[in-house]
Amino acid sequence: MARRKDKITSAIAWSKPDKISVRGLDLTNEILGHMNLGDLAFLQLTGRRATPQESQVFNALVITLVEHGITPSALAARMTYMGAPESLQAAVAAGLCGLGTVFVGSMEGASKMLYEALPEDKLGTGADLDAIAAKTVETFRRRRTIVPGLGHPVHKPVDPRAPRLFQIAAENGKSGEYVALIQKIQAAAEKASGKMLPINATGAIGAICCEFGFPWKIVRGFGVMARAIGLVGHILEESENPISYEIWQRAEEEILETSGPGEHAVE
Repeated sequence: MARRKDKITSAIAWSKPDKISVRGLDLTNEILGHMNLGDLAFLQLTGRRATPQESQVFNALVITLVEHGITPSALAARMTYMGAPESLQAAVAAGLCGLGTVFVGSMEGASKMLYEALPEDKLGTGADLDAIAAKTVETFRRRRTIVPGLGHPVHKPVDPRAPRLFQIAAENGKSGEYVALIQKIQAAAEKASGKMLPINATGAIGAICCEFGFPWKIVRGFGVMARAIGLVGHILEESENPISYEIWQRAEEEILETSGPGEHAVE
């Protein structure tokens, strides 16, 4: 088999015996002690340093998704750790596998929806955001699918994270037509459905990611990197104050009580 002539390339990082370079910056002398974790993530993704304003907004986005209590992802991580305490990384991975269209990953759907409704080349052209919002909502209703980024089972009538994120974005020059559009989509969706549909955290994050110009296909990754931190915290707590065994045993007991032998016996 003939070998390819083109050489392998990567612009992210390289290592030598005495130096590690990340996006052109020396890890030991230009990054360590100079950047926080969010700023390094921004550098990794964009290939440049964040401005102070971008740093404020981007760090707020990823911090928002680190923790949200005993969620399905936290339970999956804890349960996996109970069964395989020797494999912390597998427990974290188990929790991350559940970040999809319902939990956390809906930020990807929100940003994709906004880019499709208002392509970047249409920004600043005076597009009718009200009409776009109405058309977007009608499209989702016709498909009988939920509008990504709207609604929350706990936070009603407002998800407190969303207005704070919008405030931080506005204070730092990242509140434009995409933020305005998702707010109009929310209003149109509530009017059409007659239901309370607050913009949730992932909806706000999806809109602000569009303001940055991040590709929608990578936006879910921000939730993945953030939630991994939270899951490590849950696993540490599980190792010190385990709850998984109790949850398992309660489920077994209640299933036996409500659905076990004798409950559905044929007479």
